[in-house]
Amino acid sequence: MEACPLHSSAISNTTTSLNKITAAKTSLHLAHPIITLPNFNKYPHPSKLRILHSKAQASGTTRISAVGAEASSEGDGKDENVAFVAGATGKVGSRTVRELIKLGFQVRAGVRSAQRAQNLVQVNDHDGVNYLVFSPAIERLELVECDLEKPAQILPALGNASVVLCCIGASEKEVLDITGPYRIDFQATKNLIDAATAAKVDHFIMVSSLGTNKIGFPAAILNLFWGVLVWKRKAEEALIASGLPYTIVRPGGMERPTDSYKATHNVTLSTEDTLFGGQVSNLQVAELIAFMARNQGTSYCKVVEVIAETTAPLTPFDKLLEKIPSQRVKPKVCLLILQVKVPEPVAAQTRPLSPYSA
Repeated sequence: MEACPLHSSAISNTTTSLNKITAAKTSLHLAHPIITLPNFNKYPHPSKLRILHSKAQASGTTRISAVGAEASSEGDGKDENVAFVAGATGKVGSRTVRELIKLGFQVRAGVRSAQRAQNLVQVNDHDGVNYLVFSPAIERLELVECDLEKPAQILPALGNASVVLCCIGASEKEVLDITGPYRIDFQATKNLIDAATAAKVDHFIMVSSLGTNKIGFPAAILNLFWGVLVWKRKAEEALIASGLPYTIVRPGGMERPTDSYKATHNVTLSTEDTLFGGQVSNLQVAELIAFMARNQGTSYCKVVEVIAETTAPLTPFDKLLEKIPSQRVKPKVCLLILQVKVPEPVAAQTRPLSPYSA
């Protein structure tokens, strides 16, 4: 049997076929990653929802999370211009969202239901005047569905926020709910503190109440609402023990004052456990904590009691906060310079060039 030599044309044809097969297999791996979209059917107005994250995963799948969907914050660095507001649909929370946006923050508004987010569009004052929370700044507001009584939802909701503002509280309308102050003022707040600690946020601002660390009047009267001040104090202690940089704001009564209250009453700040009563508007508290979020150094680890009085002079917040002592020494960044002593060079010994030079 004679051996048939392979011609160069046959070799080239075989090589071309192999290259085509290899290219076909390679194209399967280099195809565009699958884009998985969340189910938007459960949201009332899908067209108005804003996509929060678009993160490429190692598996080649791009996962896009919308408002209310679970979003992973792994690998996301903290952004000093991003703030998370818990209780964003409340009286203080909704106004805080507006003030933060005014200061240039990107706000992640924590809401239990996206349907209740309509409260963020306007704030209804007791005088019947509607104040728009945002108009052209809508791009800086992100709605995040998050139930603080479900700890697994909180950490993803924080995202890349560097500061957390807690404006939650048991509803005064649900007086018959004996578990409300415990569940909301303590347990839900503690869940948020634990998540913020795990996320290593830069600052945590908590809105509490006057009288949380007192006995007698008026604390005894307020504690008739199922021990609300007791549970708020427990939350304060949890925040202090967490090790997070914090600010605890204890406002006076906020039920009656309207937003126009600030026209005749100026804010005054006092150290903890010094005030026994007083009033302040929701708007004034919102302006104060928004200022603290932007100026964290002046409010570092302080407990502040705030009311508004007609006799108080109009004073900038930074001047008021300077008078409140910090409960923790702020760490300073120290540069360690190692000094290495280099030995001086030894003078070289010269030898005569010739033995006869002696």
